[in-house]
Amino acid sequence: MTGVIEQFGALGVFLLMVPESACVPVPSEVTLLFSGFAVDHSWISLPLAVLAATAGNLVGSLIAYAVGASRALEHIPVARTVVGRWEGLLDQYGTRAVLIARVLPLARTFVSLPAGARRVPLGPFIALTTLGCGLWTTGFVLAGMIAAGAWSTVDSVLGRALLAAGVILLAGSLLRRRHDD
Repeated sequence: MTGVIEQFGALGVFLLMVPESACVPVPSEVTLLFSGFAVDHSWISLPLAVLAATAGNLVGSLIAYAVGASRALEHIPVARTVVGRWEGLLDQYGTRAVLIARVLPLARTFVSLPAGARRVPLGPFIALTTLGCGLWTTGFVLAGMIAAGAWSTVDSVLGRALLAAGVILLAGSLLRRRHDD
């Protein structure tokens, strides 16, 4: 992943962020943290890194929105469950749910599907997605800039193992919460 940003700069950031927002499991946090490293090393500028990441998020979100709007996922039980839960939140909070989800891990990736299924008006969807994703990307790129000196540890085998352990713990926590509901 880091090689894509090293080789393509801001275009690499954009290309890595699109699938994450289109519900493909590409960890945006790693992409954004390394983008901060790239900014720290003057490979790309801060505004360009944030713009590329936010634009990638928006494009991926529009893809997921279109999938949700097509109702193509209605035949997949897990997708129906996710969309159903989010439709309830959209009923309760309106389009604000899109903005709130954009700054929450995991939720930020999947909110576009129910927003599309619910046919949230495209103008507000784009505005709220851009704002929320802009906040998310700015925070992580800045964190990457701060952590740039320690990147060799994060990118090492130990760093990857710690990341995997964190993902496993998060998944276990989410599954346990789902089971308790």
